[in-house]
Amino acid sequence: MRPARLAFAGVLSGAVLLTLAACQGEAPPPAPQETEVPEELAAPPAPVVQGTGPGTPMAERVATIGLLNKRNNISREIELKPGESRRVGDVVVRLASCERTAPWENPPEIGAFVQVFVQDRADADSQPRWTRVFSGWLFKNSPSLNVVEHPVYDVWVKDCTMSFPDEEAPLEKGEGKATRSPTGAASPKASVPDPSPSPAASPTTEA
Repeated sequence: MRPARLAFAGVLSGAVLLTLAACQGEAPPPAPQETEVPEELAAPPAPVVQGTGPGTPMAERVATIGLLNKRNNISREIELKPGESRRVGDVVVRLASCERTAPWENPPEIGAFVQVFVQDRADADSQPRWTRVFSGWLFKNSPSLNVVEHPVYDVWVKDCTMSFPDEEAPLEKGEGKATRSPTGAASPKASVPDPSPSPAASPTTEA
């Protein structure tokens, strides 16, 4: 009986060691997220919206979009040029346009026209499909004007990188930033469009 007891003790010790190693070892790496934009969502649904005011041409601007997954509380920043799309897991964010007011305008505002698509399925047996959950302007300083309403994902605009002529020039003495431009001329109207237009309202393929 003694050899049998020794063999059992050896098996038990090996199991304990494996358990301890599993507890002390690193957690398994998370499952990789899909990053390839689906073919039906890769192309912009309409020509990129052209800016109406002075400043950097629309095609050269870069918008910074915030994306939050409410399930795991993980947020990230996505940088896009007008006409580009980015996929993060089960969500695709597409940018059509971004604008910001000139530095001499008051109040300041930053806006971006984005579309948000989420992959879901009606039930466990159905094929997943892409559904557009938002299409419109988002505003940094006025977020209540338009909100992405989704139980899992939150999307907001953080910045629009662009410049204006003479933006860095010093103001003349006695001129205020809110009412005069750096050249002394009356400030133009704000370049951020009204939230009502929808320049990219329909995707190429509806989910």
